[in-house]
Amino acid sequence: MSLSEMKYGVRNSRLVLNEVYFWTDTIKHWNKLLEDDSFKNIVIDCWRNLINRNKIRIYGFVIMPNHLHLVWEMLEKNGKEMPYASFNKFTSHQFLETLRTESNSTLSVYKENNRERRHRFWQRDPLAIEMDSKGKWSKKLEYIHLNPLQEQWNLANRPEVYKWSSAKFYESGIDEFAILTDYRERF
Repeated sequence: MSLSEMKYGVRNSRLVLNEVYFWTDTIKHWNKLLEDDSFKNIVIDCWRNLINRNKIRIYGFVIMPNHLHLVWEMLEKNGKEMPYASFNKFTSHQFLETLRTESNSTLSVYKENNRERRHRFWQRDPLAIEMDSKGKWSKKLEYIHLNPLQEQWNLANRPEVYKWSSAKFYESGIDEFAILTDYRERF
């Protein structure tokens, strides 16, 4: 993987199983689809399913209104596809079904005009940075946990207060969603 691929995103077929990545996935056009908790729950449910099937391990996360950050390890392919592809496919399908029943006007924002698909919810080529040092782990988890406190978001006044993050787990040991593995277990 070249430096530019690590910095600006990778062609996802180059991702390697059993390596840990800092991952950023963004909603198309930075729309705030994930502002609604029902869409955040779709993300969590998908992660939980992949964890229960031993496809992924999650060490840290934050779900923001229009993107998410994740420190995760893809353990095993889900059939023929990498776990990130299963995640994007499943969540996109659930987003589509939810919007079809709740808000047809919002659905047009995600419309695609190509043979591959009719709607796109996630931007192409998520950012994936290999976590190859303990220092990088600490920095990325701190970044993830402080993200909701940034002035542009102002979603919480302390990291552990923001529900849609692993900060509470690392502060108190409480994993409200039952999806986390403590990163220190890898060292």
